[in-house]
Amino acid sequence: MKTKMLVAAVLLAAIMPAGATDAPSRGRRVVDEWCRLCHLRAGQPPRHGMAASYEVIVRRPGRDAAYFNRLLHEDHFPMTTFRLFENEKQDVLAYLLWLQRHQPQPRR
Repeated sequence: MKTKMLVAAVLLAAIMPAGATDAPSRGRRVVDEWCRLCHLRAGQPPRHGMAASYEVIVRRPGRDAAYFNRLLHEDHFPMTTFRLFENEKQDVLAYLLWLQRHQPQPRR
């Protein structure tokens, strides 16, 4: 049994992207699993009923750590159907702030 677990861990480490154990990477995985059901992906054209992509959201005025933290801890329809663990909320916050710092500014 220990051998199977060791093999599984080695295989997982081999396919996991470098740095995937840091908070922004974990947050992106949470977003990709749960939030992308409703939010557009980067570069997708707007579609009826879909929320904005995170790349767009993080560029909006007033979106800072306090705003995102509050949003993750308050009910946000229809996000109330998804309950994230506290560590997942913190990882999503880290991902949003990372994304905010690494997004190219839109051309004017």
